[in-house]
Amino acid sequence: MKRLSILSFLVMFLIGTDTFLISPMLPVLSRTMRFPPAQGGWLVSAYAIGYCMSALVAGPISDRLNRRNVLIVGFALFACATAACGFARGFWVLLALRFVTGLCASIGSPQIWAIIPQLVPGERVAAVMAAPTAGLTVSTLLGVPIGSFLSATSTSMPFFAVGGCALVMVVVLMVMFPAVADAPTIPDASRGSGALVYAAESDGGRARGVTDRVHGLIGALIASYRKLFSNPRSMRYFLAYLLFQTGNFAIMTFIATWFAKDFGLDQVGIGWAVMIIGVGNTLGAVAGPWVMARVSHGRMLLGGFCVYIGLYAILALSVNITMACSLLFVTYMVSGAVFPLFIERLQSLTVAQRGTVSTLTNVTMYAGSTLAGIVGGPLMACVPGFWGVTVFVLAMMCASLALWARSGAHDF
Repeated sequence: MKRLSILSFLVMFLIGTDTFLISPMLPVLSRTMRFPPAQGGWLVSAYAIGYCMSALVAGPISDRLNRRNVLIVGFALFACATAACGFARGFWVLLALRFVTGLCASIGSPQIWAIIPQLVPGERVAAVMAAPTAGLTVSTLLGVPIGSFLSATSTSMPFFAVGGCALVMVVVLMVMFPAVADAPTIPDASRGSGALVYAAESDGGRARGVTDRVHGLIGALIASYRKLFSNPRSMRYFLAYLLFQTGNFAIMTFIATWFAKDFGLDQVGIGWAVMIIGVGNTLGAVAGPWVMARVSHGRMLLGGFCVYIGLYAILALSVNITMACSLLFVTYMVSGAVFPLFIERLQSLTVAQRGTVSTLTNVTMYAGSTLAGIVGGPLMACVPGFWGVTVFVLAMMCASLALWARSGAHDF
């Protein structure tokens, strides 16, 4: 399973790098494409909106197909869309391409999480799952700063570099990714529990078959989500997670703009600063399991929110880049440690619908990114320094903590 772990790490590293690629580039893109900084948040939101729109449907559809093929096709589309962003010379073209990139990312990336339990023995699933998780974490440490460094040469270079590497990765996946069994044929409820869906020979039969499949899929989606949210904790858990991710993304999306505006950092300086923050996140992710083994999960979650609220309350007071990076280093180290607790709480909602929960978790995260981009841009433009964003983040963190506590998530 070593090969599966390495390939999963690389896929999620490239997707994670692309997810945050725009954030450190907003200052230079604003200058070169001549759009106001407040508008820049939409470039982050467009990717997230595309991901959310596609994920809710692409996930269930992929359950009926060969996941290896879906992964390769989706990743190839993602690679092409990312590279195409490098040819954009105006805000609206880049906005549209980022939307398309999000659509493509939502086709391929969820397959990694679904394939691992399909190929790996139960007792080793958690260990192999650590590889794609590490890919996302390391993308913050290395991928985003590398994108910032490359943008110092050209704003097109980061997109070409990530897209090119992804295209190479497509070939690697085709040659090296393990075989995955085809999805079982789905019974057609309209013909009895034992009947199988098949294509009729006539055009009319094929049309009816397609219509039946579409209606069946829509019905299954509605039934699945209705069953999940029949649990009274589901809405509160997902809303709490949405508020947390909105605050988290508001900071990450606009720190580059803040660093450039208030501390005069260029793209290389921003890259180094983001790398320092990424080191904190990585250390937290590494130390998190050790802490969770010694501290109750409820206390750890509560402690994490106390750190967020305390440090974000003073972040905008930073008098220099050293102070700002130090505070963000600590907050993202805590984030890396407590993040698995959010996933654990969400997965505890159900046993039979964990795939649905995983899809909704990703959608909720990107919905938070969307809200952060929409709200954070005007706050950066209208409020001095970083005060608008930090006050907004404080409100999100306090509301999220209140919902977690009210739902009993601290009692574990």
